[in-house]
Amino acid sequence: MKSFIVRAAAVVGVIATSVLDTLKEEEEKKRLLDSGIMEVDEMTGKEFEKFLEVHFINFGCTVTLTQDSQDYGADLILYKNGLKTVVQAKRSKNPVGIKAVQEVAGAVRHYKGNKGLVITNNRFTENACKLAKSNEVELWDRKKLIEFILTAKNCK
Repeated sequence: MKSFIVRAAAVVGVIATSVLDTLKEEEEKKRLLDSGIMEVDEMTGKEFEKFLEVHFINFGCTVTLTQDSQDYGADLILYKNGLKTVVQAKRSKNPVGIKAVQEVAGAVRHYKGNKGLVITNNRFTENACKLAKSNEVELWDRKKLIEFILTAKNCK
């Protein structure tokens, strides 16, 4: 009888774990849908910049979009709490490399910013992460972008 109870408890444990995993998957799917990240994946670079502009405004920033060409490595300039953040937006199907970090590091100096930020809907290469660290550039990957979008949507 004791072994039957142990086996039954094990079966119940497996079922409970399966149910919890299914609930977590459903919750994650809802978060992804709510964030609009799938739509971001289909945007052009310019559409992504405007998408970010709207969300940063909701987040309480004053935002300036730079011109389309000769932008010196910046796509958006954010102003909040007396700080100027220079942003390079990279909507990409591939991991983002060091070029984006180099561009925003130069743009921070050009625009006399307080910090640089590269935002992507993807991830960053290891070399991009290393260069960002040594240049004090903040990196927002897909996960961080999703968190920001969901937060900014609730700031209205």
